[in-house]
Amino acid sequence: MRAQDRPPHAEFTGRTQPYRRELLAHCYRMLGSLDDAEDLVQETYLRAWRSYADFEERSSMRTWLYRIATNACLTALTRRGRRVLPSGLDAASENPYAAPSAADGDVDWLGPLPDSLITAESDDPATLAATRDSLRLALIGALQHLSGRQRAVLLLREVLNFSAAEVAELLDTSPAAVKSTLQRARAHLGEIATTASGPARPTTSQAHALLAEYISAFENSDAAALEKILHRDAVIEMPPSRTWFSGKRTCGAFLAAQAVGAPGDWRMLPTTANSQPAAAAYHRDADGAYVAFGIAVLTTTDDAITGISVFEDPDLVRHCGFDAVLADG
Repeated sequence: MRAQDRPPHAEFTGRTQPYRRELLAHCYRMLGSLDDAEDLVQETYLRAWRSYADFEERSSMRTWLYRIATNACLTALTRRGRRVLPSGLDAASENPYAAPSAADGDVDWLGPLPDSLITAESDDPATLAATRDSLRLALIGALQHLSGRQRAVLLLREVLNFSAAEVAELLDTSPAAVKSTLQRARAHLGEIATTASGPARPTTSQAHALLAEYISAFENSDAAALEKILHRDAVIEMPPSRTWFSGKRTCGAFLAAQAVGAPGDWRMLPTTANSQPAAAAYHRDADGAYVAFGIAVLTTTDDAITGISVFEDPDLVRHCGFDAVLADG
């Protein structure tokens, strides 16, 4: 596009920016990685800017952007394998006292998505409910078992509610092919439905109460209190380490021996990621300052924690809207 043909920046921004948050959620569902999703959203907007002069209003701006984003994601998926969590690779460790394995950089790891990046206080409650149901870690992990095209069709039809005809146009295929692909995607996802659906979802107040107990136990180095709120089949995993633990006793022993430390070692702030309760964690350094460590995403029932997924990445704390160092540390 020649410089003189480019649209006014304010016009382009005004028409496309309202969709940035939902496009980030879509790219994350497709890719299972916040970093990859952010890159693909940037690429989507760059492609849209370059071709904006050719946009003929034959579809809505939203549909046009989803076409660009989805096809960019499908191209990206051809260059790498599916993303996983440790529980999808090896058997659980039976020794809670052995040091977890070193970080494995050869694996494409599934990552979390802080809710603050994709939701706003002004969002419609119905929209928020749909977003929550489609972003849980277990479901994002299950989607990784689908082909890129199956993933795209399933998300466009059943999460974003595009019609079969609209999806066919987005993906340059036929409505019949879309229906066939959707059936295969549903069948494949149904094979792992138990894992994808997870336990019954608690109310928000119940989830927040468990998160508060989790934070209090960690900050007070109370391993017994932590074990008390673990489900009998609880799982702890800590990518990029391949080591993970399963079962209340093993998980409790690991937390006591290798995680909680001494009273005051940790400070945590409540947050949400993947529409699940999460703790933004800070660890006390040698100078006594509390420095961002990462986030722990909890999966819960009404009265117990069934999963703790720990992601050691200080940038995730920032993405949750917090500072790199606690001011009162």
